[in-house]
Amino acid sequence: MSLPGKPHRRCSQHDNDDDELEPSAQLPAGVKNYITPNGYRKLKEELEQLWKVERPALVKTITWAASNGDRSENGDYIYGKKRLREIDRRVRFLRKRLEHSEVVDPAQRGGCDQVFFGATVTVCDSNGCENTYSIVGVDEADIGRGLISWVSPLARVLLKLREGEVAILRTPVGVQELEVLAVIYRELC
Repeated sequence: MSLPGKPHRRCSQHDNDDDELEPSAQLPAGVKNYITPNGYRKLKEELEQLWKVERPALVKTITWAASNGDRSENGDYIYGKKRLREIDRRVRFLRKRLEHSEVVDPAQRGGCDQVFFGATVTVCDSNGCENTYSIVGVDEADIGRGLISWVSPLARVLLKLREGEVAILRTPVGVQELEVLAVIYRELC
């Protein structure tokens, strides 16, 4: 089964506005930023890498480049300053995301047969094709790996269903019926 639309992506490091996020990285107003423990750890690791490794090394390079004189034609200085702005923008984004995150561990749900955040759901479409998706936070979504954002249209039609129930997914190419075959909760990698 192919899903229409674009997969969810992280905020680009090349945004022009510090606070403007790609629409796929935005959360609906008034909702919490649910995230799995693994997703939270990855965002935290990225923040640490940028703040403690990449940024200090870049500041050293910029300082060296600035000491070479004319900055207007100094490629190391110009590129370094641009990259520093990108890193600082991403650091602000990550700090804000982590600060407002609510970590939900799917493994704690146990034997629940109803679809909630963190569920790994196997569905069968009307053609008999089976697909498995894990419902994760917006910053973790990667359709290529079967990780769908909990605010995506597919996840929203699956939420609160149980094994054996049918979801109706309306897409630009038509309506699809998806039968929920299995719901499990496990630690996501």
